[in-house]
Amino acid sequence: MADQSAVDAAVKRLALALDALDAAVERRQESDRNEETLASQLQALGADRSKLAAALDGETSRSRRLEAANREIAGRIDVAMTAIQSVLDEPD
Repeated sequence: MADQSAVDAAVKRLALALDALDAAVERRQESDRNEETLASQLQALGADRSKLAAALDGETSRSRRLEAANREIAGRIDVAMTAIQSVLDEPD
């Protein structure tokens, strides 16, 4: 009878150990799924960052062109205003 109870106790310990192993495997699989999800999200963020960086470069270039055009136009207006003023200041 003592042998039977020792076997029963061993079977119970084995069952508990197997349950614990199953739980550990499930946690590991969940962790792996989470890691894959995070890696996928990180890759998507990297792609978005690249697109945003390219868009920013394009807009920066456009802004510089607009600033240059603005300076050129301001210079032309100054020249025109000076010419008009000189015509207005001429004696008749």
